[in-house]
Amino acid sequence: MLHSSDSLLYFRLKSVSSLLLCLLYRTFNMTAIKVRVACDPQVKSSPLFLDVFCRSLIILCTSLSVVLSSVAVCDGHWLLAGRHMFGLWYFCSLEEQPSSVSAFKVSSNCTTHLEAAGVDGLGAGSVLCRSVITLAVVSAIFGLELLVMSQASEGRDSSRRWDLGARLVLLAGVLAGGGLATFGLLLGAYATLFGFTLTFWCQFTATFLFFLNGMAARHIQNIPLLTFTGKPDKV
Repeated sequence: MLHSSDSLLYFRLKSVSSLLLCLLYRTFNMTAIKVRVACDPQVKSSPLFLDVFCRSLIILCTSLSVVLSSVAVCDGHWLLAGRHMFGLWYFCSLEEQPSSVSAFKVSSNCTTHLEAAGVDGLGAGSVLCRSVITLAVVSAIFGLELLVMSQASEGRDSSRRWDLGARLVLLAGVLAGGGLATFGLLLGAYATLFGFTLTFWCQFTATFLFFLNGMAARHIQNIPLLTFTGKPDKV
């Protein structure tokens, strides 16, 4: 069971990485085009380098958020409480290794039946939690695609795509935050600050970045920017 889950996790991460590499490649190409256009003295009005840099930074941070959230969901082991590992997909028992060094290893009886943990509502709650966070990742990916595509267009089309992409990234933050809150409510009796695993903090960081990038993308549209005007018009 563990080998098949590892291969499935590898396949998921490979698919997400390939998609994000394609998006980043397109983003950098479009950014380079916009910088060249902005430096063209014949263009009467175009974005400044600072505007292009900020938008590219938002796209890059959103891509990082998608990677972090995807890793957190695919791994799913979020909470270590005593000798039990609670996750989105599995519930595992830990056994101490017979050695002088205090260490634990995951036993081979990990199960997908989370009701075996003895926590009321954990089975249905974990389904809801991982479904909501998966929808958050999907929303962020579509939002990221729209943010990237907005850099290939000008005028109202670019603004509409950017605004819709920012809304989807904010929606991803709301959904991811709801998933984290659900997980915390379900296992609040077992949760400790040091019991949360690295993948949980990856999801927490991704949720924060979803909110931050979504709000930044919304407000960057309202920042007045200086523009290149070329030669002054004659009066």
